Amino acid sequence: MVLTFPNARAEVLRRIPVAQPAIKHVSLESAAGRVLAETIHADRDYPPFPRATRDGFAVRSSDVAAVPATLEIIGEVKAGSEFAGTVGAGQCVSIMTGAPVPLGADAVVMVEYTESLQSRATIRRGVAAGENVVPRGSESAAGSAVVQAGYRIGFPEIAMLASVGRAAAPVFRCPRVAIIPTGDEIVELDRAPSSCQIRNSNSYSLRAQVARAGGEPWALPIAPDEITRLREIIEQGLTADLLLLSGGVSMGKFDLVEQVLSSLGAEIFFDGVEIQPGRPLVFGRCKNTWFFGLPGNPLSTMVCFELFARPAIAQLSGAAAQPLLFPRVRLSKPVRVKPGLTRFLPAVLGGEGDDPTVELSGWQGSGDVSALVRSNCFVVVPPDCPEMNVGEWIGVLPLER
Repeated sequence: MVLTFPNARAEVLRRIPVAQPAIKHVSLESAAGRVLAETIHADRDYPPFPRATRDGFAVRSSDVAAVPATLEIIGEVKAGSEFAGTVGAGQCVSIMTGAPVPLGADAVVMVEYTESLQSRATIRRGVAAGENVVPRGSESAAGSAVVQAGYRIGFPEIAMLASVGRAAAPVFRCPRVAIIPTGDEIVELDRAPSSCQIRNSNSYSLRAQVARAGGEPWALPIAPDEITRLREIIEQGLTADLLLLSGGVSMGKFDLVEQVLSSLGAEIFFDGVEIQPGRPLVFGRCKNTWFFGLPGNPLSTMVCFELFARPAIAQLSGAAAQPLLFPRVRLSKPVRVKPGLTRFLPAVLGGEGDDPTVELSGWQGSGDVSALVRSNCFVVVPPDCPEMNVGEWIGVLPLER
């Protein structure tokens, strides 16, 4: 069954539920990219005191309702210390950014709107109550959830975990992802390819993509175009959480992957998607393991991974797959394609600031890895837009490295 791109992606997300893998604790230094297994709560109010956001003077806003106003400077407070007294009528305290606002004061006047001489400060601009002050507990109250379970941990989450005193994080086990390149035309890197062979690049690029997606890559040997050995290697791969097969899923005489999977009792949910590159993509389940039969051409393999295998790994990791967003930019050169397929074409995103532009990289087909090396995104051409002109807006899929 061949599906449209939206329907195929929806089918993958519908079939693969968000998992609840085993939990382990890892150091904060090792937590980046892992999925948080338990919701983390604030150990105290954040900030734990009313915090000044500017250098200046902590004042009672009522004392500067009419300006200029001259106040008595009764002390100074910097970040990491606190003022022991209370700000009374007609008084102020010199304060630094990040310091606790003293009792009695309810606002901070920025230093550029003041003049000070010895123990007196002249305030030339009034402030409202709460101005330039972050109230205690306004970021997070004690006991409140600060990072929810199911979040993939990035640098903001690491900062939050460190802020609440967590030196280790409870995370889900990474799904193990088996990778099998197939075909007699593939040779390993330590062998010299013949004139009709190519080196095994897909296994290495997929390992990198799997690791970046939060999975544990498991590279298996090249599977030949011979049913017995192909079956042995596939059965080994079916002990993983997810199996990625590269090549052997087209309609050729020696494309044997679907035949072997069927003999193993596989249920195939679709065996084609109306996209370019990557049309002969296969998705199914066999012996309780999800699998993708990825097309063998490198660009097809990489594109299909990003569109389908990446969200599958997210769900198997315990994190809901993120929405697939295509930011729109202007074309700097026209695009002409045949209608009927959603196309993901290597392209270069350029321009400056708020006026980005994009143009195709000039690729020579789905085996052209050099075009992808020159690219930083894919242009996403809808199936009903075969002609798009300079200046028109088009979606792009950023290429993360």
